[in-house]
Amino acid sequence: MAYADLRDFIRALEKNGELKRIPFEVDPHLEITEFSDRSVKTGGPALLFEKPKGSNVPLLINAFASDKRMQIALGVDSTEEIAARIAEYLQMKMPEGIMGKLKMLPMLAEVGAFFPKIVDSGPCKEVIRRNDFSLDDFPILHCWPDDGGRYITLPMVFSRNPDTGKRNCGCYRMQVFDHRTTGMHWQTHKQGAEHYRRLKAAGKNTRMPVAVAIGADPATMYSAILPMPPDMDEMMIAGFLRSKPVEMVKCETVDLEVPANSEIVLEGYVELGELRTEGPFGDHTGFYSLEGEYPVFHIECITHRKNPVYATTIVGPPPMEDFYMGKAIERIFLPLMRMQLPEVRDIAMPAEGVFHNLILVSIRKSYPGHARKVMHAIWGLGQAMFSKVIVVVDEDVDVQNFNEVAWRALNNIDPERDIQFVMGPVDSLDHASRLENYGSKMGVDATKKWPGEGFTRPWPEVIKMPADVRSRVDAMWKKAGLK
Repeated sequence: MAYADLRDFIRALEKNGELKRIPFEVDPHLEITEFSDRSVKTGGPALLFEKPKGSNVPLLINAFASDKRMQIALGVDSTEEIAARIAEYLQMKMPEGIMGKLKMLPMLAEVGAFFPKIVDSGPCKEVIRRNDFSLDDFPILHCWPDDGGRYITLPMVFSRNPDTGKRNCGCYRMQVFDHRTTGMHWQTHKQGAEHYRRLKAAGKNTRMPVAVAIGADPATMYSAILPMPPDMDEMMIAGFLRSKPVEMVKCETVDLEVPANSEIVLEGYVELGELRTEGPFGDHTGFYSLEGEYPVFHIECITHRKNPVYATTIVGPPPMEDFYMGKAIERIFLPLMRMQLPEVRDIAMPAEGVFHNLILVSIRKSYPGHARKVMHAIWGLGQAMFSKVIVVVDEDVDVQNFNEVAWRALNNIDPERDIQFVMGPVDSLDHASRLENYGSKMGVDATKKWPGEGFTRPWPEVIKMPADVRSRVDAMWKKAGLK
């Protein structure tokens, strides 16, 4: 069953022993970060700070910060279940004959149920504040010592494509400048930034409407971070993940819709051409991202539930909460990658790679140069284009076992022959690139080399014990009392 809202999710976490309530005062300035970082690094629970210093609004953090919590959030025993559902829909073909078509009706009806539903009102409208409001009412974190200020870190930012009218929802950090103004960290490759550019180029408006929702059911919150194709509605994907449509309600002051079950909604606009220095910010790379010039978000109205809960996250030296969110993306989106690259058997993104720095890929190699074809294809896939290093291994290598990948790759490569360098777009947070948003990337072909690739010597076999010997020793091992 889909969670009704954030509170429903909190109850589920508590029921499963995955939540700890903190009943005493903790300061959102650095202290909550230290608390939360210790918890995620030691396998601790999600945290609900009931008395954050300076605010009457409770704060939830680390709600997604483990494999189990991701499973609870998405209502599955394994994220592989979602991947299997995606694969099923991707393979769906209209069958021949009336009986075959009738059997397809339940699945087709389910597809229709993914689309968001507009409702007249919702819990997020319980309190409407057009004049007497301030961001200071909420326990917004100052995460790390050298941050430029306080940051809203887990928002669902809604904007509309001015050409198509289609909605986009993204998760972009927002530095608080004052009680009614924030930065809008739209990196140049993100859809929010594209909407801004298109509207500015059209020259018809001076303001871009924006709505920001904070806190909702977990699938809806999670959908904001998914690497979706342009103009694909994240709220439809949320409906797919929760197997129930997301109820959306129109904002009070802007022509946008937000999830009706949201805890807090900020309505306002971005003035086209107005930029302000944003940053530094302790980022998911484990380093501070640098200052930059970004648009300014002006808030004109805040609506919220009675007694709202403020949902947030922190990023920094891995692993942190975002690693577990990213790991689920890796598993969920594998069928989509395999639809375009069927030779891919599995992928892995180690925590130390902070998503864009390293991707490990196992393939079913079929022809000379196949590994390089896969590298270039991945660099052409949406946000996978940011992958700084891609290591390609054969299908018999378990890419989830990083020790095995390192052993096989380091043994299999001739560095001059097997390393491919390319130039192209890089993640905006890559501080090592020669230019912002542009730099080099590296592919490593760690597959077994073929004669057609110029390798004429024998390739040695991996040392393995026969299965029958392993089976016999298994019994003796237990008899010996060994673990």
